[in-house]
Amino acid sequence: MEIEQDVVIIGGGIAGLATALALKRIGIQSLVLEKSSDLRTTGAALSLFPNAWLALDALGVSHKLTSIYTPLERGYVTNVSNGTVQEILYFGKDRNVSPTAVHRKALLEALSEELPAHAIRYSSKLSSIETVNHEGSPAVLHLEDGAIIKAKVVIGCDGVHSVVARWLGLKDPIHSGRYAARGLSVFPEGHGLKHVAQQSVNASIRAGFAPLNDKEIYWFFVYKATPNKDENLTRASPEAIVKSGLDMLAGFPSIFLDVVQQSDLATVTLAPLMFRVPWDLLLKDMYKDNITVAGDAMHPTTPDLGQGGCSSLEDAVVLARHIGNSFILNGKIDSRALKGYVMERRFHSSLLITMSYLSGRVQQGGSGWFMKFLRDRVFYKFFGLLAGYIVNHNCGKLPGMLLTSAERNTKKLE
Repeated sequence: MEIEQDVVIIGGGIAGLATALALKRIGIQSLVLEKSSDLRTTGAALSLFPNAWLALDALGVSHKLTSIYTPLERGYVTNVSNGTVQEILYFGKDRNVSPTAVHRKALLEALSEELPAHAIRYSSKLSSIETVNHEGSPAVLHLEDGAIIKAKVVIGCDGVHSVVARWLGLKDPIHSGRYAARGLSVFPEGHGLKHVAQQSVNASIRAGFAPLNDKEIYWFFVYKATPNKDENLTRASPEAIVKSGLDMLAGFPSIFLDVVQQSDLATVTLAPLMFRVPWDLLLKDMYKDNITVAGDAMHPTTPDLGQGGCSSLEDAVVLARHIGNSFILNGKIDSRALKGYVMERRFHSSLLITMSYLSGRVQQGGSGWFMKFLRDRVFYKFFGLLAGYIVNHNCGKLPGMLLTSAERNTKKLE
């Protein structure tokens, strides 16, 4: 079976669905290829910072989430070794200044509900990419089910281990030396906690949780380990992951153990934290002819600034804006649109990876006096200043609708 499409997006996660929706908002239809059999909801929850809400405003779906979720009021970080507590103020209870914890599934549904039913092709795993060395020639995508798709533009949103990124020549992400367990805890009678974020840290473990609503709490713990040492645990049962976590958190405040013990086992995951070295983004081409990447496929990063999903939403808006402007100026999408997108996101993404990595190193940098001083007296007090550029970044808006409904039915992208 051979299919022809104007724009094909590889991957139906946050980046893929957001990109498809951004293109739809400007009148350009796309096809999302998702390897799962249905909407991928792996991952319990995530924090949306002001930059993510600005992107969701541009996509026209922020109201779906603001009606359900409340911004966190503030945060607290406890040093387990000495009991000191640092308070992190968010300067208000508004989504424009405070992070908001949301279910990942709710975000994916908010995006996918805006797309036509035929916009996502499930059970479609990319096998290989072929191109012809002739400008304007479509890329040929081979799927594992034998299908062949010819696409004028290909956008790889296929995650940390991206096939498209590898095809572009980007190096594989490297292991950070840390693992992260995540999950949701459910309290049928209510958890009774304030709507604040809590973190505790010692020399090797950082744990935290944030309420999603009156009955559900999102939790995580990150710990240092030699790469490959805990690979077997990543394939362990949720029960084993929770048991291991309770053992690791034995010296932490009892509330952390209470939260983890109430885990919904279906939401519990454990994975190594991977990242792409930032100079790879600065030195390598992240587009070639009519192919580029977005989201974790472009900038896999550690979660220490809570920006994985946020930056993916930004990518979608910026990429669609460059594609839309190209169509307005030239009547078609050419490689200059992808080049413009890459140039706009290159430095920002490199900075995000660098700051996230350094944030994790400082917070879990050991128990020596210098690292303790840097973490307790400098980092937490000036965290807002260090991360402000990233979490408050405005990705901009989308151009106006390019094609009317009738035109979309009669005109293909050149």
